[in-house]
Amino acid sequence: MYIVCADLEGIFVPEVWINVAEKTGINDLRLTTRDISDYDVLMKKRLAILEENGLKLKNITDVIETMQPLDGALKFIDWMRSQIQLIIVSDTFVEFANPLMKKLKWPTLFCHSLFVGPDNSITGYNLRQKDSKRKTVLSLQSLNFKVIAIGDSYNDITMLKEAEKGILFRPPDNVKNEFQEFPVSYEYEELKKVILQTLETE
Repeated sequence: MYIVCADLEGIFVPEVWINVAEKTGINDLRLTTRDISDYDVLMKKRLAILEENGLKLKNITDVIETMQPLDGALKFIDWMRSQIQLIIVSDTFVEFANPLMKKLKWPTLFCHSLFVGPDNSITGYNLRQKDSKRKTVLSLQSLNFKVIAIGDSYNDITMLKEAEKGILFRPPDNVKNEFQEFPVSYEYEELKKVILQTLETE
């Protein structure tokens, strides 16, 4: 039996930090796991920028509240959940995710959490598990599931490699060119076809 593990940002919703960068005018916040492969390096850079600019958790969640799912994402999720179970496996944080999960009709989400100070400043982050995307796939396989993994960034690659079927969805050219072993889809209809083809081979 197959199960889908999919990334969140860039797959179903826009990139949170890019939206925050556009709202605040802080260009360095546009960097994501599409640009920097080491997640710890990326998050430490982000936290330093937030501190330098006096940005609090609420500054970010206010931006997230205005974000909407990508065009076609809800319809695609509804279709997918009629065919196969879905788990969203993301490097976002619980404190960011609730408004987005509500708009996506509350799919199952595995993600991390933040340390927030009494003044609402973000003081650090707590990874649920290091390399959690890959380990989620391994855990599901230990329960006799086969996994279809969908991602777009460097931090998705170990998940895609471990899965029975890894798919890149709308990846940047640098990721697509570096990991040519994965099929690439740019539209949800294309993604449907790959998923259905995979299920038919079971």
